[in-house]
Amino acid sequence: MWRSWPLTLRGTSALVLALACGLLAPQLGLVELVWLGVLLVALIAGSLVAVLASRSRADVARTFDPASPVVGTEVRVRVQVALRGGAPSLGGRWRDELPSGVDGPATGAFPALASGLSRGDRSAAFDYTAVVQRRGIHWLGPLWLSTADPFGIARRTVSLGEPTRLVVTPAVIDLPTLPGLVGRAGGAVASPVNRLGQGADDVVARPYAPGDSMRRIHWRASAHRDQLMVRQEEQETSPEATIVLDRASSRWSPVAMEHPGADPTFERAVTLCASALVRLVHDGYAVDVIEPDGMPLCRRVESADSIALDDALLALATVTARTDDRLPAIVDLFAGATTGPLVLVTGRLTAADAVPLAAVAHHSSFPLLLATAPESGAFTAAHGWAAAELGEDLAQSWRGAGRGGHVPA
Repeated sequence: MWRSWPLTLRGTSALVLALACGLLAPQLGLVELVWLGVLLVALIAGSLVAVLASRSRADVARTFDPASPVVGTEVRVRVQVALRGGAPSLGGRWRDELPSGVDGPATGAFPALASGLSRGDRSAAFDYTAVVQRRGIHWLGPLWLSTADPFGIARRTVSLGEPTRLVVTPAVIDLPTLPGLVGRAGGAVASPVNRLGQGADDVVARPYAPGDSMRRIHWRASAHRDQLMVRQEEQETSPEATIVLDRASSRWSPVAMEHPGADPTFERAVTLCASALVRLVHDGYAVDVIEPDGMPLCRRVESADSIALDDALLALATVTARTDDRLPAIVDLFAGATTGPLVLVTGRLTAADAVPLAAVAHHSSFPLLLATAPESGAFTAAHGWAAAELGEDLAQSWRGAGRGGHVPA
């Protein structure tokens, strides 16, 4: 579609000159001015026909490297354009439309492509690098193509293809392993353990399946069952950890509900959740990321499950604040149950929040609380929580919570 005046500065000047020649020729009595005006009009008309004749449809595909970049990093975008139809395409300039939160030099020269009747290449590809400055879902495109005739008289700007979705995941910082954290949930890090010692009489075996190693065949059980049996291996249960993100807008800011990245303080909370998730999974925990009422923010991530971890970070890419306050529901969530490490990330707390939080702390083997207000650490530390302020240095806040003391931002 047309986005601007179809004539370039040169073409507009030629049109003005042609009109001037038509107006001045009768007054000056110069027939030559008439012919000059007619020539200029013919040139303009021919240029318009040239750019219109080169019009063709195109398929546009974008690929990203990495496919889901982390906020604050660069992403390499490759755009592939394949023309459809038989008309040739003039060379020009392309520009990929970038949304707010994605910046980069998304423009360049577009080559002239042959008509569909020839055997020439009807596709073009180009790359550019953009910086993603805000997490969430961003739509890149459409691709704008501006072409001009060989004389530079007329131009045409059209949009090609549809926008492509880019998911930007929250930042993940390297958090240290807190001393004594591993194992407090009870159990051990998941590892395959053979339940049978050599010569064991209490055989636990299962029927042989294609692909099982011959070294795992248990001959005594096979002879007893009259079929091939293999030693059963099982996975010890992983210790469990829980991360609770309090999304109540009253504890953050109303702008935190608008879109991801709108509130810097809430962004720190999401970054800490994502970083704590990665840390705990790497430390051998099976982790749930939930809201105070138990609503999951992503699927449970088992220890060493990198695919589930990537999916969880994708789910956290679109998290925003919400209107209702669900923190009081955390009491019922953990009532009558004992859990492993519990990481509660919240905003501004009040003295009234101390009562429900104190009731929850005794149900966790290692309760950590990170809140934005400095006084949050003061009263929660006396109620069973290892607390620290959610400051700009998240690694320092994490270490402070692990030591069980208040750390100023």
